[in-house]
Amino acid sequence: MIAYHPSLRDRQLLGLKDMGAAELESILKRAAYWEAHEEKRIPVLEHRFIANMFFENSTRTRFSFEMAQKRLGAQVLNFAAAASSVEKGESVYDTVRTLESMGIDAGVIRLKPIGVLEELAKHVKVPLINAGDGNNEHPTQALLDLYTMKKQFGEIRGLTVSIVGDIKHSRVARSNLWALKALGANVKFCAPHSMQAAELEEHAPYVTMDEALDADVVMMLRVQLERHAEGVLKSADEYRAQYGLTTQRAAKMKPHAIIMHPAPVNRDVEIDSELVEAPNSRIFPQMQNGVPIRMVVVERALR
Repeated sequence: MIAYHPSLRDRQLLGLKDMGAAELESILKRAAYWEAHEEKRIPVLEHRFIANMFFENSTRTRFSFEMAQKRLGAQVLNFAAAASSVEKGESVYDTVRTLESMGIDAGVIRLKPIGVLEELAKHVKVPLINAGDGNNEHPTQALLDLYTMKKQFGEIRGLTVSIVGDIKHSRVARSNLWALKALGANVKFCAPHSMQAAELEEHAPYVTMDEALDADVVMMLRVQLERHAEGVLKSADEYRAQYGLTTQRAAKMKPHAIIMHPAPVNRDVEIDSELVEAPNSRIFPQMQNGVPIRMVVVERALR
């Protein structure tokens, strides 16, 4: 039997746009395997070194990756740009190449500029995992969202998923769109005009808030209103009144439907505070599901 050695490109995770259904399903299946392990630490990557390179802050995502890596027994190096030479003008490329030269086996990277990660991946010889790049993609967030839906419904094909909020700036919306479509779900967007991404309309229609509530999954996105100071919605109260998931709107959802949100949540802006931990909310389970998903992605990078 000839051993299969996956290429570097097969092992890295830059995005979900071109990932097929079979690969997505295999990741979800493996996540269930890791979640079923009762031991906190399974040292399958004991002699591997992974650098978490965050050129943009996200405590929650970094901790989730670090928990996943340490559960697999890997040696973890945490790099924060705010306390590094990148602040003094060193390029992202130079930083990644420096860590590669020191002997890391894989890198988890989060950064603001779009396109930089794709270029970096062409020049380094270790697998890179996208922990969020600009408003392009956030693949592990979408994978944990898929895993949450699969645990809830058993099957993703045929589900209707409404994504509500700032689609224009959302890497979460994009990764979810590509993955959900690949697995046969129906995706709808709902957003104020100033928060719509016109280039995505051919893939998912923009609907009204009432139409968005007619779904199996209602996924609310975090909104940063300062980005839209010139837009129609100038205050948090105004946004909540028109596009927030209020308790009144939630009452119109289907009995079996669930509420999701990538977090952190602006309580009483995109979603009323009492709904965050309502019986049909999966917001905290999503965070929990992030660990087995990221265990799979890290294991996949270093297999």
